[in-house]
Amino acid sequence: MKLASQKKGRDGALIVVNKDLTKAVAANHIAPTLQAALDNWDACAPKLEALYKDLNAGKATGSFAFKEAECASPLPRAYQWADGSAYVNHVELVRKARNAEMPETFWTDPLMYQGGSDDFIGPRDDIPLPSDEWGVDFEAEIAIVTDDVPMSTNAEDAKKHIRLVMLVNDVSLRGLIPGELAKGFGFFQSKPASAFSPVAVTPDELGDAWDGSKLSLPLLSYLNDKAFGKPEAGTDMTFHFGQLIAHVTKSRNIGAGAIIGSGTVSNKQGTGHGTAIDEGGVGYSCIAEIRMIETIRDGKPSTSFMKFGDKVKIEMRDKAGQSIFGTIEQTLVKNA
Repeated sequence: MKLASQKKGRDGALIVVNKDLTKAVAANHIAPTLQAALDNWDACAPKLEALYKDLNAGKATGSFAFKEAECASPLPRAYQWADGSAYVNHVELVRKARNAEMPETFWTDPLMYQGGSDDFIGPRDDIPLPSDEWGVDFEAEIAIVTDDVPMSTNAEDAKKHIRLVMLVNDVSLRGLIPGELAKGFGFFQSKPASAFSPVAVTPDELGDAWDGSKLSLPLLSYLNDKAFGKPEAGTDMTFHFGQLIAHVTKSRNIGAGAIIGSGTVSNKQGTGHGTAIDEGGVGYSCIAEIRMIETIRDGKPSTSFMKFGDKVKIEMRDKAGQSIFGTIEQTLVKNA
């Protein structure tokens, strides 16, 4: 099934969306918010699934046209937002851009940071920032939402706790990252609010593209309406979502509604560094990677980071060409 949150209050109003993202119906009689549904998933999920089936069959009372622009992120705020770096090719490239060595342990133990989760941006909302001189970059990623996961859950058992899948634009301020990491205490100012896809879907909606812990479809990104990336999300994913959940729960429980991100989707494409779409490759899911390739090839980067007025678009389509999660589409604007 497909779930979304209309903009209403701090936590949105839960709606069920049909398969082709054209119709929706309120679900407040089942749960007022998506977080409330996740808190009581075993009781709510069957009722939401029944409503989803009725909606797809044209039998749902009170259905209305689904408008992505009226959506908040599926969870407008969350108790937990932990973003990993499952695609180690990406980690290697951006560290090279900072002239930083990559320890061998990065291939066996995932990186993870705890992001701000109290103020997510809607999927069609602007990205407001005080300056566009901070190296503003988009990062196209996959994210999952869990139910309650106990401490020390192993990677195989962790897969059973994945309730929803969605996309995310994890905005990064590349110019601020080196100074923060030099302090030895991780990201903070360099990671402003993220935005998630209009719709979150249950894994069964993904068919054979979902193997229980990886999603194998191209993740599409566009910068100023030009195709920027289409890497295969199931390829070169060093750590699957079960492993990322296990990493998070090594020393803590995580609660229902926790969001865990994959990190920037990145393919090696045979060269070890990737190739732009214009050059016949699958491109990139962030600007930092193409700048690194340009530096390796030309001695300096030629692609600029985002400036005020620039627009990013992120989506994923099934094998029939149908949008699965709806579209993240955002413009970088100066914070008023």
